[in-house]
Amino acid sequence: QVQLVESGGGLVQAGGSLRLSCAASGGTFSSYYMCWFRQAPGKEREFVARISGSSGTTSYIDSVKGRFTISRDFAKNTVYLQMNSLKPEDTAVYYCAVMRTIALVDYWGQGTQVTVSS
Repeated sequence: QVQLVESGGGLVQAGGSLRLSCAASGGTFSSYYMCWFRQAPGKEREFVARISGSSGTTSYIDSVKGRFTISRDFAKNTVYLQMNSLKPEDTAVYYCAVMRTIALVDYWGQGTQVTVSS
C-alpha cells in the first residue's frame, strides 16, 4: 500500500523559512514526478512545484519562484520543499503527490499545515 507522509509544517513569521519533507513508501517512484500542491482556506488546491524522476527537472508556480526549492532523495524515496522568504499568502495546507505523468495525480499525502504570520 502506497503511503506519502508529510512533515515539517508549522507556524512561522513572514520572511522566515520552513522545510517540508514527504516520505513515500509502498512502491518505487524513481521514475515518477514528485510534487507539492497547496490549498488555502476557501480556495482550490493549486500546484506549487514538481521534480521529475529522470533528469530532475523542476517546475514552479510563478508566485514561489526564487523562494521555494524542490529536491528529492532517491535513496530515501523522499521529496523536500525548502521554503524561504515566506509570505502570509503562502499559508495553506501543503500536500505531497506522486504522478506518473503531469496530467494526473496517482497518490496524495495527508497534508501538513503551513501558517505564515504577518
